[in-house]
Amino acid sequence: MDLGTLIGLIGGFGFVIMAMILGGSLGMFMDTVSVLIVVGGSACVVMMKFTLGQFFTAFKVAGKAFMYKTDEPEELIARIVEMADAARKGGFLALEEMEISSSFMQKGIDLLVDGHDAEVVRAALQKDIALTDERHTQGSEAFRAFGDVAPAMGMIGTLVGLVAMLSNMDDPKSIGPAMAVALLTTLYGAVLANMLFFPIADKLSLRKDQEKLNRRLIMDGVLAIQDGQNPRVIDGYLKNYLNEKKRALDVDKE
Repeated sequence: MDLGTLIGLIGGFGFVIMAMILGGSLGMFMDTVSVLIVVGGSACVVMMKFTLGQFFTAFKVAGKAFMYKTDEPEELIARIVEMADAARKGGFLALEEMEISSSFMQKGIDLLVDGHDAEVVRAALQKDIALTDERHTQGSEAFRAFGDVAPAMGMIGTLVGLVAMLSNMDDPKSIGPAMAVALLTTLYGAVLANMLFFPIADKLSLRKDQEKLNRRLIMDGVLAIQDGQNPRVIDGYLKNYLNEKKRALDVDKE
């Protein structure tokens, strides 16, 4: 569970709802027509921008903003160095007996064990990285599209409410509900875009970058093992993927 996403989401909506309650009552901020325009309208417009498969897959990918566990680069480096040491002592076949939690790392090791050339291994892993990056990009772009469309639908709802209000100026009872639609659609669009859709899109982009970095690290490690490099050389080479602070901590430990 990503506590940052969860706390931010609950806290953000919590403060807004608290302000609504303190400002009068929560009921005065609820309007079915506004919800239909902003939520339903936004969903349909975004659906037009993507294929149905991409649209519905985006909601599955959104789960990574809340539930996601990524391998730490330090752990990956330690595992690769361990495998490099095993390969130097017992050959690539010794790697078959090792437990590997990362499916991407397992794919690379399988290619080594099968005896493929370095170029074949590199091409296969780079293709995997590119396709995974593309899928994750589509998910973040879908939520970014929601963030762009929701305020626009809110503005459309505002215009609908204003037209309804001006068309019934002779009926004072209809002015209030029409004005509510005009204002609440704008509110709903702004809240959903800035407190839900854009933050999820940004978090998915962050996840994509983290995973891409880890996969590039694994690919370089696998190719270094295939090249027969010394484990200590591999360790020093892969630590370039760490930020300077973590590199300094590793040096102090040594």
